[in-house]
Parts: sequence; structure tokens; C-alpha cells
Amino acid sequence: MHSLPLILAGPIVRKCTAQEVVFWFATSEPLTGSFTLFLKQQILLQADLKQQTCYRAGRHCWITLCHFSTEEALSLNQILNYQFITQQGPLEYLLPGLLYPGETLPTLVIKTELDYVMHGSCRNPHHSSADSLVAADNKTAELGALQRPALLMLSGDQIYADHVAGPTLGAIKEVINLLGLNDEVFEQAAVADSQALYQHPDSLLNRDAILPKHQKQSLLSSLLPVKDKSVFSATEIDNHLISFAEFMAMYLLVWSPQLWPLIEYQQPPQLDKEFSDAQKQHWLQECVEINSFVNGLAQVQRLFAHLPTYMIFDDHDITDDWNLSAAWEQQTYQHPFSRRIIGNGLMAYWLCQGWGNEPDNFGLDFHKTARSYFTEPNKSSHDNFVEYLFKFEQWHYTVNTYPKILVLDTRTRRWRSESNLNKPSGLMDWEALTEMQQSMINEDSIILVSPAPIFGVKFIEALQQLMTWLGLPLMVDAENWMAHKGAANVLLSIFSHRKTPEQFIILSGDVHYSFVYDIRLRFRSNSPKIYQITCSGIKNQFPERLLTCCEFLDRIIYSPYSPINFFTKRKSMKISKRDPSTPGDQRLVNSSAIGELKLDKNQQISEAALLTGKGHRINFADTK
Repeated sequence: MHSLPLILAGPIVRKCTAQEVVFWFATSEPLTGSFTLFLKQQILLQADLKQQTCYRAGRHCWITLCHFSTEEALSLNQILNYQFITQQGPLEYLLPGLLYPGETLPTLVIKTELDYVMHGSCRNPHHSSADSLVAADNKTAELGALQRPALLMLSGDQIYADHVAGPTLGAIKEVINLLGLNDEVFEQAAVADSQALYQHPDSLLNRDAILPKHQKQSLLSSLLPVKDKSVFSATEIDNHLISFAEFMAMYLLVWSPQLWPLIEYQQPPQLDKEFSDAQKQHWLQECVEINSFVNGLAQVQRLFAHLPTYMIFDDHDITDDWNLSAAWEQQTYQHPFSRRIIGNGLMAYWLCQGWGNEPDNFGLDFHKTARSYFTEPNKSSHDNFVEYLFKFEQWHYTVNTYPKILVLDTRTRRWRSESNLNKPSGLMDWEALTEMQQSMINEDSIILVSPAPIFGVKFIEALQQLMTWLGLPLMVDAENWMAHKGAANVLLSIFSHRKTPEQFIILSGDVHYSFVYDIRLRFRSNSPKIYQITCSGIKNQFPERLLTCCEFLDRIIYSPYSPINFFTKRKSMKISKRDPSTPGDQRLVNSSAIGELKLDKNQQISEAALLTGKGHRINFADTK
């Protein structure tokens, strides 16, 4: 057996305020030692790592959230250094690549006034585009600590649970064995338990044969042959994560380089079912992209160790089209096996993403339920934790900077259609939207993080509406803010309400292309300033020809002077599209990229730009 490193993934800097700093780690044994935060040579905070909350996800896998707080305010807008002295020595000795040039310890700057934010979503490890988190690290390395981004906002699809490359799934299987990640028992499934899953002949390249099925129904069902379909709607479900251990292994592999040298993933493993020559060739082609991805992970680890990083889920963190419609929910949650798969995704999301956003959202009852499972991971405790997570309603959170950031949960508090269960649900229900509005009162400026754009490309939304009418909303991911009349009307009324902020900056991802819109209310002289800034994906792109066609038709059908605009839900809004600094007249940028938002001292946008995976900078100039 390979000798395991202490650090499996991390450190990831999470929530940082004047009173607290939070770090996330995955380790091969319980983390012990000490933490010290410095301002130059002055010690600001010291703590014992044994007192931090940790959970055991396997024989050799511990997840620790180091939550350090102090009554005295920490120094803001100054260069802080931090040091972890672990049982195997200082962190900077264990991970020498963690430091930027000239550093002896990792640095951290806590800013309450936002001047520079990096943001993005959709990081697919085996996509052919470059990983823009590597470009973000290169940019950060060139900047002085005080000039670096105040925070990094990851707005969804940090993993692709429903579209996993064969080599990645092979690596996941190796990691599960290496770390002894938790086993589990399944109910009403093609496999009795997780060990049977990993040994099943269809477990690597044909998981559609294992996933639960239902009969697909639509308006076209009478014309088309009806056959059993997977309850999951991902178009590429040959490799869908299933067990909790698989979700956990995926996070460790996409955030850290530590485990990759210890596993074999280059060649398809020998199973009872022989792979075809085409499958073997496809595997080897995916290995080329995976190898490139792995080569950049040390830089991603370094970036996460220096910038406060916040996250929120979107569908691919769990499964494609997660909670898209009431019909989807019915067919998926009623089956014990698919219900468990979604629950496993949520368990891993909380442990690896959600927990560090706002630790205080997860109270004693939450941790009691979680600890019951992690102390004794059996079917009963597993089911109880999953059911608790399904009822939990505090995934959204606030970052108390200036401007205040509201990070929206657009997945678990849906406004279901009452007229037709197959119609897309609203992304947030009335109660959640009302809570959001209350959080904005008396704020002059707000940053909204909505995984899906609030103001998207009208032609694409119209196409989604057409496919919904045909009974095929899942075919085109027909979920956008305007797809549900109730949610759309409430949201638009919030923007026009006179007690809500004078400026909204909306950060979004999801769509695999990037754009910037300036929005104003028609027929009102004192309209709030609304900006839709979409950056997607970090490592993903939209089909080029299809995007070009959609943008061309959008320009024709929904030009600023087109009367068709008055038949859309946002007819009261005037939308101006910013031109990117790229050749040609396209306003949708189709490139892997990380977004860069810069604000001046008055919290007005001074720059809205993209840093592409290849290191190029694309600026969206003000429409004025």
C-alpha cells in the first residue's frame, strides 16, 4: 500500500470576517497541532487543532473545518500570514508548492469593502478547454497581496457528478480503495451495496444500465415508442456518481494533486465485461484532457489557500436538471435508489462546500444528525441524514461585505407549477423571494449570486419555452428565471420596488458562455442600476456553431426596437448588451474563463472582464 500523505486536499480558505477565519482540510488522519495568524511578527490568533470539528468519511479520510474566532477584531486590509503546525510538521514544508514567490508563509487579506472579485462556475475536468482557475492563480501570483481579489465566488457546478470521464471514475474507484471510504447499502437497486457497484461490469462505462428507470411521458409519447429511461435526465449518464464515497473522492481529486500520483487511471481496468476498441480509444483520449487538468491542480490548491472562497451548488453538483420540475421531483424522489444518490450528493456538498460558507447556519441539531452517521455509517443513520438534508432550508447565505453579497439557493426551494407538473418550477418560491427582499432593505448596493442568469438570452429562453410546450423541458434544460410566471413577476417587482437598493450586481454562471448586460427600468427616471454579469464556464464551453446561431437569431428577433420585446415578461426592462473586446460583433463570449469584477471607492463598477483559461483578458466596456 502507498504511504498516504497527511494532507489529501486543502487548505481552502473559506469564510473570513473581522472576527473569524475558516479553513477546510481533508486529511488521512485526524488533524492535530496548532494554528497561528500573524500580522508581521505580531500574533493575532492562536488555536489548538484538536478542538476543531472534524468528520471521518473513511478509514483514512477526515474532513476538518477549522473555524477560528476572536472577540477582538482582526486587522482588515492588511497582509496577514497564517501557519499550521501539524503532527507531521509545518504546512509549508508538507506542501512547498503552496507558497507564492517571496512568501515564507501563506498570506491572507481580509477585506470588508469589495474592490476586486473573481467569480465563475462550471468546471468540467475532462473538457478540452483550459482550466481558468490556473489562469486565476497565475494572475494572483503576479499581484501584491493587497492587490489580489477580495474573494473568489464559485457559483455552481464545482463538480460534474452526472458526467464523469471514464479515467476519472477509474481514479475515483482507486481513491475509494486507497482511503477506505465509507461503504453503503442500497435499496431497490441493481446492486445490493457500494462494493457490488464498484465490481459490476457496467460500473465504468455503462451506468445507465444500473440507474433506476421510469417510462418517459410527453405530448409526443403517442407518436414515439415509449421505453424505460433513467430517472436522471443527464444526456451523458454513462458515468454518474452514485455512492457517497464516489462523491467524496471526486472532490478530493478535482481540488488537489496529492492523490493522483498514488493511483492508476491511464488504462481501462480489467473487468468481467470486455471493453470495445472504441471504448478503449475514447478512454485514452479522455486521459489526455485529464492529464492536462491534473498538471494544473497544484496551482488551484495554491489559489484556494490564499483567497477567501465561497461556493453554492447548481444542478451538476448533484445531477443534471436537479428539481427542474415537479414531475422530475416525483419520479426521482419516489425511488429509494435515486433518492439516495441525490442525498449522497447533498451530503458531500455540505461536507466539502456548504459547511465553510457560513458554519453558523448548521446548528447543534444538524451536527447531531451528521455525527450519528459519521460515527456509525449504517443504512439507518445514512437514511436519517439524507432525510434531514432534504428538509434543510439554509443553503443560502449572506457575505457581510460592502456591498453585501446575497448567495441564492435556486435549487431546493422551488416554486412548483400548479397548472402542469411538467412545466419548469420557479427557481425560488414566494417565501424565499420574500426573505431575499427583506435582506436588501436599507442597502444602497447589493451583489446577488444567482447560479442561473436572471436576465439571459431571450431567444434561448424562448426556445426553452417552446420545448416545454412540446413536453420536453428536460431536453433543453428549460430552467430560467422567466420560465415560471409567479417567480418572474415577484422577482421583477423586487427590482422595481422603491425600498430596494439603488444598484444590483448579479453574478451568474451555468450557461457555458459569458456576457454583461446593463438593465434599467423603462418609463422611470430614477431607475435602479442593474447589471447582469455572467461568467461560464471555468472549464467548459457552449457548442460554438449553436451559440453563434442562437445569438444571430436573438439579434434579429429581439433587437432593441423589436415589438416582440413587449410580449416578454421583462418588457418593463431596457437591456443594453456590452461589447466584449474581441474581434467581430458577437456579445456572447464562448471561452473557458474566470470573471473579474472591480469596484471603485463608490462601489460602482470600474471593470467587468474575463480572464480566459489561456490567460487572455477580455473587457466588457460600459455601454456609455
